[in-house]
Amino acid sequence: MKENNTAFHRYVDQQNIWLAKSTQPFISFKDKGITPIVLENEAAVGKAMLQELYKTAEEKDGDINIALLGGRGAQELHRLLGKIAKTAEQDALLARLNVFTQDALAPMGMKNSLSFVRDFERILGDDFFRKIKSFTPMQTDTNNLESALISYLTKLETLGGLDIFFIGHGPEANKASHLAYIKPFSGAKAHHLAGIIPISSTILHHHINKFKAGGSEISQADENECKAAKYILTLGPAAILQAKKIVQSVVDADSAPAKIQTFSRVLQTPISIHPDEAMEQLNANPGLWIRLHPNTRCFVLPNLNV
Repeated sequence: MKENNTAFHRYVDQQNIWLAKSTQPFISFKDKGITPIVLENEAAVGKAMLQELYKTAEEKDGDINIALLGGRGAQELHRLLGKIAKTAEQDALLARLNVFTQDALAPMGMKNSLSFVRDFERILGDDFFRKIKSFTPMQTDTNNLESALISYLTKLETLGGLDIFFIGHGPEANKASHLAYIKPFSGAKAHHLAGIIPISSTILHHHINKFKAGGSEISQADENECKAAKYILTLGPAAILQAKKIVQSVVDADSAPAKIQTFSRVLQTPISIHPDEAMEQLNANPGLWIRLHPNTRCFVLPNLNV
C-alpha cells in the first residue's frame, strides 16, 4: 500500500489496483437479502426505474447524483429519459442531475462506439445532456488512468456521493457474477471505492455482444480497439454500499442465459455472519455485495425464472 494523495490510498492485490479513502467507514456485513420484483417486459422495468428517480427527487432537495447503468439493463430507462428531455415537463428535475458512469474499458478512445459514453449519447440524446447539471464519465484515453480515476472519485465525493446507483448483474465462470465490473477474486474490499482491473477475454466478449444485442452500430476498427483494451475501470464495493439507494435491473436473460443460474445463486446464497468467511464469499462472487445494501429495488423479467 502507498499513499496517492491526502484523500486516497492505493491498494494492490495481485495485478488489481483499488482506491479507498484514507479514513475507512464502518461497513456492516449484515445480510439484507434481495426480493426481486418481476415485471412483464423491459418497458415496464424502464418505467419502474424512472419512478425510483422521481421518488428520490421528491424525498430530497438540491442535486441528485446518479450512476448510469450501461448495456441492456437500463436502455428502456434511458429511452424514457431521452423522450422526456425533448419536452419541458421534467426540465427542473433534469437540471438537478449530476450523472456519472460506473465502469469502462481502457485504454480506449472516448469516441469508440463500444464506450458506454457513446451508447448513453445514442439513446439518451443531445437534449438530455444539454439539460442535466453535469456529466462525468470515467476517462479512458489518458496515459495516467489512476490519476484520472482519482479526479473522478474526488468530484463524486465533493458532490456528496451517489443518491441512486443504477446497477446490473453480470455472469462469470463457475456460476459467479460481477457488479459494475468488480471481478471475482480481484481482491475488492468493503472500503474500496474504485479499481483498475486487468481485463479478460470473457469480459470483452460479453461487453461486445451485449452492445450488439442492444442495437449499437459497431465498426470493425472500434471492435478491434475494444478487443485491445487491457483494463476495466470500475466503481468498487464502497461506492455501492454508500449509495443511498440501489436500483438493480436484469432484463437480458434471453441473450445472456448464464444470468439465470448466476442470479439465482446470488438470491440463494446468504452471506456469513463471520467477517472473514463473508469476505471470502464476496471475493469469489462479487454479485453478492448487493445483499448488504439496506435500500435496494431489484427489477427483473420472467425469463430470469426467479
